[in-house]
Amino acid sequence: MKQVICMKWGTLYGAEYVNRLYNMVRANLSGEFDFICLTDDPAGVNTAVRCYDCPSIDIPAPHNLRGWRKLNLFAKSEQLYSLSGDWLYLDLDVVITGSLDPFFEYQPEASFVVMRNWTQPDSDIGNTSCYRFRVGSDAYLLDDLLQNHASILQTFSNSQTYISRSIKKISFWPDEWCILFKVQCIPPWPQRFWKTPSLPETARVVAFPGVPNPHQAVKGDWPVSAGWKKLYKHIRPATWINQHWMIGE
Repeated sequence: MKQVICMKWGTLYGAEYVNRLYNMVRANLSGEFDFICLTDDPAGVNTAVRCYDCPSIDIPAPHNLRGWRKLNLFAKSEQLYSLSGDWLYLDLDVVITGSLDPFFEYQPEASFVVMRNWTQPDSDIGNTSCYRFRVGSDAYLLDDLLQNHASILQTFSNSQTYISRSIKKISFWPDEWCILFKVQCIPPWPQRFWKTPSLPETARVVAFPGVPNPHQAVKGDWPVSAGWKKLYKHIRPATWINQHWMIGE
């Protein structure tokens, strides 16, 4: 059985993000599958989703509430609700636009396969918005972080760089499968003032790290902290998002 997992903690994303992710997976994955959400608040989550408490991580604040918390997925099976085998992890803010079946068939021998970080395409750093992992195979990543967090947090600016530089073997999905909305979809400046963000035909997963989130991008809203940033952080509504993200609603 194919296995899919996500995580939700804090208040940035509501239960609707989990439910939409589940609906997209169901629409783009053949056969039976198991879908788990590790969360600190299961209220409102589709009953088809198995919810477990989201493990905390014993490192200093505010890092313990950031992406570093995702390192819990590298725990040994007995520390991760006795899960086993290969799991496809998806961030809540991704939009699935094509079949996910190949993600379970690609390089079956690999214990860790991740999308490329398109903000640094030549650095061999993964973007952990979408990756497949084998439970327990790289448990040393979590162990090392817990034991040496002071030096690790000083050395690495984020968890995905730490994973990419520290894991014994890293593989990447084919480049055309996983893309970043802000890199491959938004037209270059100043064309973004009159051209709508586009969806490459070969894309299967579109990631939205930072802002805009899908519910903002679909309306053409790119939140900015300073007025002058609106000169280049401008997008037209990407209405195609709803064709995939709002599926089943």
